[in-house]
Amino acid sequence: MANVIVIGAQWGDEGKGKVTDLLSRSADIVVRYQGGVNAGHTIVVQDQTFKLHLIPSGILYPKTECIIGCGTVIDPKVLIEELDRLESLDISTDNLFISETAHVTMPYHRLIDRAAEERRGNYKIGTTGRGIGPTYADKSERTGIRVLDLMDSVGLREQLQWAIEYKNVILEKLYNLPPLDPEAVIDEYLGYAERLRSHVVDTSLKIYDAIQRRRNILFEGAQGTLLDLDHGTYPYVTSSNPVAGGACVGTGVGPTAIDRVIGVAKAYTTRVGEGPFPTELDGQLGELLCDRGAEFGTTTGRQRRCGWFDATIGRYAVRVNGIDCLAITKLDVLDTLEEIKVCVAYEIDGDRYEHFPRNARQFAKVRPIYKTLPGWQRSTADCRTLDDLPRQALDYLKFLAELMEVPIAIVSLGASRDQTIIVEDPIHGPKRALLHADGTPVSAS
Repeated sequence: MANVIVIGAQWGDEGKGKVTDLLSRSADIVVRYQGGVNAGHTIVVQDQTFKLHLIPSGILYPKTECIIGCGTVIDPKVLIEELDRLESLDISTDNLFISETAHVTMPYHRLIDRAAEERRGNYKIGTTGRGIGPTYADKSERTGIRVLDLMDSVGLREQLQWAIEYKNVILEKLYNLPPLDPEAVIDEYLGYAERLRSHVVDTSLKIYDAIQRRRNILFEGAQGTLLDLDHGTYPYVTSSNPVAGGACVGTGVGPTAIDRVIGVAKAYTTRVGEGPFPTELDGQLGELLCDRGAEFGTTTGRQRRCGWFDATIGRYAVRVNGIDCLAITKLDVLDTLEEIKVCVAYEIDGDRYEHFPRNARQFAKVRPIYKTLPGWQRSTADCRTLDDLPRQALDYLKFLAELMEVPIAIVSLGASRDQTIIVEDPIHGPKRALLHADGTPVSAS
């Protein structure tokens, strides 16, 4: 039995969806613990591509239960569209369960999100405009609507009459937008409630019961470590906690129940939206990584910014998450390069920094210190064991393991499930890995 957290070790978009999907085949339950429709997972199964935003990746396995935890914020319209799309493909959603205490994104959240971002001008954060930040803000302000409120038609009407009246003042006076019709919003959301009612349960109790029965549980978040509200590159962050600790808060599970933390990182680095990015590449090389890696957001379609692997933020992610092994994705994107650079440290005002600086102004001044490694200039897409990899590709992975001081357990070489090198199931197997932190390979037998 193992309870495993899968987290992003960069700025999100690391390929957590594929890794979670791979591990879900051995999991009894997959739990989404934070974020909302501002993030998405893309999973390729044979010739079919699935884009999931709220529903956990495990939904593609018929016997796996999927839970949307209390730390998420739920846009019911989008969730229902996702349910309908899966069901149209003959994928059962009977095993999906929604936390009754998760907060609900309302129309005024989306309107305020987009208007506020526009008002920021040159100080834009890069929000998706999906209402995530304002939903979490209402949660903290204790004026939010929870899923259990949706299930109570009388109580919901009372709450929304006041809430919409209050938000209309903000929409009209601050942003010069037309007011919302309270009755129209109430009727719309009561309709959503009936569609979702059969999925709503006390998920914290459900997870606790599963732990007592020693079932395998996989916890997945959205975004990545550097977008964490408390531990990321603030203010260019999301509004919740993608780090491993967020899994406990976002599901109602104690930290002693967690057995492993798997960090997912690309073989290079990307980020979307605003904010400093020390290893960002401009020009042809950045475009090459973008094109070969299909670096466009699942949710927004926005082009991601691309750069070299940054081991400084990688070591930081290992530290704040307690990562005990890594999954390196998209190694194949680097196949054509003659040489590859890795950021091993930072230079700020002439001083060398081995650790990620928390001061935003200081981080904006960072100059990367690079180590250059030879490329392999050969396709790795068909490699299925370590022995299949070109020597330079294996050396590159060893170097990343040494820098991060954490072993690499999974190597992804494409979007499909089978384009993966994996030694043993991180859920059922012992804590072994493909490459030890000192770069020593482990037998794939």
